[in-house]
Amino acid sequence: MKVTQAEIVISAVKPDQYPKENLPEFALAGRSNVGKSSFINKMLNRKNLARTSSKPGKTQTLNFYLINEMMHFVDVPGYGFAKVSKKEREAWGKMIETYLTDRDQLKAVLLIIDLRHAPSKDDVMMYNFLKHYGIPVMVIATKADKIPKGKWQKHLKVVRDTLELESEDELILFSSETGQGKDQSWRSLQYRMNN
Repeated sequence: MKVTQAEIVISAVKPDQYPKENLPEFALAGRSNVGKSSFINKMLNRKNLARTSSKPGKTQTLNFYLINEMMHFVDVPGYGFAKVSKKEREAWGKMIETYLTDRDQLKAVLLIIDLRHAPSKDDVMMYNFLKHYGIPVMVIATKADKIPKGKWQKHLKVVRDTLELESEDELILFSSETGQGKDQSWRSLQYRMNN
């Protein structure tokens, strides 16, 4: 898909702040610092529309990005970061859960995972949460450029096995450095938008 227009339209914490248009939405979930912002920037051909930060836990709201006036990416706060208080973590958890389970426009969740490491306990928990609520999921294994090509399949197998990935769930190899997986991701998103 050719992205001609992309902008952040709102940072929301509760349902009455969500965009009112009835456009398809794709949420991006993953642990802090996994590369969600880099994924967004690569997919939208923008250098820093989504702010990347070396400080994990920076995203604390649901950030809605309007793309080509036809869909939204929704960046949700990263999980598994210890430096916020338990109370804050619970509040984020509730905010994310409300969005994921109640939002009719949500077409799928892109679960962003670092290909270099086996999925964390939090990744597995998030995947199981999505499956439990019947929310469609695509797994994006990012940072592929950090691993020799000959080892990709081995690492993908670890992701599949650790998550116990179900056969209908797509696993896409991605690199925000090289653009690997970008076209495939757009194809999947467009398919889901139309079905």
